[in-house]
Amino acid sequence: MERQEIEKRLEKILPKVSKPTRYLGNELNAVHKEFSQDKVSVALAFPDRYEVGMSHLGIKILYHLLNRRDDIVAERVYAPWFDLEDKIREMKIPLFSLESKEAINRFDIVGFTLQYELSYTNILNMLDLAQIPLKSKDRTKEDPLVIAGGPCAVNPEPLADFIDLIVVGEAEELIEELIDRYKEGKNREATRDQLLRELAQIPGIYIPEFYKIDYGKTEVLGLKVENDEVPEEILKQVITDFDEVYYPTEFLVPFMDIVHDRINLEVARGCSRGCRFCQAGMIYRPVREKSQERLEELSSDLINNTGYEELSLTSLSTSDYSQVKELISNLVDDYSKLGVSISLPSLRTDSFSIELAEKVQKVRKTGLTFAPEAGTQRLRDVINKGVTEEDLLKTIQAAYDSGWQRVKLYFMLGLPTETEEDLAGIVSLAKKVAKIGKIKVNVSVSTFVPKPHTPFQWVSFNRLTEIKDKINYLQKNLRGKGLSLSWNEPNLSLLEAAFARGDRRLNEVLFKAWELGCKFDSWSEHFDIELWQKAFNESGLSLDDYTYRNFDLGARLPWDHINIGVTKDYLKEEYQKALDAELTSDCRSDKCTTCGILQNLAIDECLIGGEKYSEN
Repeated sequence: MERQEIEKRLEKILPKVSKPTRYLGNELNAVHKEFSQDKVSVALAFPDRYEVGMSHLGIKILYHLLNRRDDIVAERVYAPWFDLEDKIREMKIPLFSLESKEAINRFDIVGFTLQYELSYTNILNMLDLAQIPLKSKDRTKEDPLVIAGGPCAVNPEPLADFIDLIVVGEAEELIEELIDRYKEGKNREATRDQLLRELAQIPGIYIPEFYKIDYGKTEVLGLKVENDEVPEEILKQVITDFDEVYYPTEFLVPFMDIVHDRINLEVARGCSRGCRFCQAGMIYRPVREKSQERLEELSSDLINNTGYEELSLTSLSTSDYSQVKELISNLVDDYSKLGVSISLPSLRTDSFSIELAEKVQKVRKTGLTFAPEAGTQRLRDVINKGVTEEDLLKTIQAAYDSGWQRVKLYFMLGLPTETEEDLAGIVSLAKKVAKIGKIKVNVSVSTFVPKPHTPFQWVSFNRLTEIKDKINYLQKNLRGKGLSLSWNEPNLSLLEAAFARGDRRLNEVLFKAWELGCKFDSWSEHFDIELWQKAFNESGLSLDDYTYRNFDLGARLPWDHINIGVTKDYLKEEYQKALDAELTSDCRSDKCTTCGILQNLAIDECLIGGEKYSEN
């Protein structure tokens, strides 16, 4: 369908749906270009609704990175909400891009962000709405190349049948080379197979159809490369000079509220603290920082170009940024008079964090967030969380003395080796915090999900009945003045656990679940575990087998052909140290932990702690 016809039909539809602003595509700093045969068109697809996708930093970076080139047209598409989907299906309107209202199936490339496992059914639904064949094997040269990347790409197997090409690592490092090679192949009218074979030569590119994997009941028996020209192992790609890497200064500014409606300024990437449950801390290694001078320059441009009144300094551990004190002091001095506030993610439990919080909340004072993660020191040592109860209480006392009266504490349920004593520790610690002056304490608990490429990748997800019993325990015991409790839906974590460590056999489950009507599964009001159970049963698989399985330490794992740089031997050592409740130090302040990241990624130096650091 031509875009003029799509626009004509949308004029009748949009006034009848909720929040039509989601679909207009005329935000401040949106880029509008003409399509032409000599340009490569890319649809950046985020498989969730507008408010979530517009908050995602990666999409913003890629959108502006690609559009700075004259030979690329990059536009956005998000998952339409239920009311619009019903209407475009009724009127046979294909899924369209926001900027031009061009049908997605007319783009050269459609690139999905794999941010969380519970968005996978939305990917299938968006492909179907776009009238693109769902399975890679059914697509022809006339269909777009469907690619994907993001954190879930470190185990792409549950989506292997539906994605043509997976980007493993940081897209800024290779996306332009990918598009250049695509353009060259397009100009000489290469076949689809020829194009995929050529793209597979780019480091960090995984073409699932070139790999055959054999399975037992729950284990991987072996992997065979079907094409001799492609590597047996896909090595993650990273940016080595983080100070010089492209960063946009004209972020899209929506005309409606979104989840994170502010400037996100990435100060660093990676984390060296080594929390054993944290996938991001492993897959985004090594740590790289932007210089203070570069960050101050970007801050000025972003504030001038967007008009936002909040600047969030983002990273996995912002308070670890080597120049954080000086940076925050300068930003507060420069922008507080303009009414622009500076914000940080959750803080470390030390007096330095309170000093930072006092500075950043000069304009607006909000609550403080800390993440002890576990209720006892033993379990915090198991997960390598370098936090003590004494640290936390001293920090919150300092916060109260400085005027704060609200605190949020994050904990996890179902961590390996957890006992009732650890649950009692959550209650005890929260009550001690609540006794500090008149502080109100919100305890937020989430269910631990074992993730690939972490020291806990081999362990089972806690039994659902046990998780529910633990929540009931906290509901019963975590009561008192100033205390409140919130938790996530355990069934959501159950399914996340199955797909996080899943294999290719889950492709059939995913397809059946979508056929049964599953979509927007990360939204608890739309999640239906019974439909998923039915999809597993009809596929001849067991949800319990995928969720509760313990992998043998010597077994081949479904994601072993994806090399993130951190060695499997290191993860095994960390797992054993977890069982022994033994801590591993942070390599920023202590010796190298020999995780292997610098050698495996062939990085001689990277910016850590403001200095050039070598693992040698």
